[in-house]
Amino acid sequence: MTTPNDSLQHLRAKINTFVAERDWDQFHTPKNLAMAMIVEAAELVEQFQWDTPAESLAMTPEKRTAVSHELADTFVYLLRIAEVLNIDLIEAANQKIVLNAQKYPIEKAKGSNAKYTAYE
Repeated sequence: MTTPNDSLQHLRAKINTFVAERDWDQFHTPKNLAMAMIVEAAELVEQFQWDTPAESLAMTPEKRTAVSHELADTFVYLLRIAEVLNIDLIEAANQKIVLNAQKYPIEKAKGSNAKYTAYE
């Protein structure tokens, strides 16, 4: 169960305060934030680089912590990009789910990892 302090709005406000206190808005252009997010995503990938699929699921506590930190870094940059561009991520995600449901109808996509263009 989430509390008001766990909400996306609360997290955005907390990040915005953190950024403002450090006068970092001047550096947070969409280009810079997107690049930083990709760097953090690459650090997440690095955590699994040589793992087998089974190893990637069975993380040690230390690895779980490292993965959680990289996920958090990536998430924070994603939230900052949305903030700077005034994009409601919840609304955008809901719209994308509708579009993906059209691209990947259950009867064609169930159990398949094929791209929608392969459904012809």
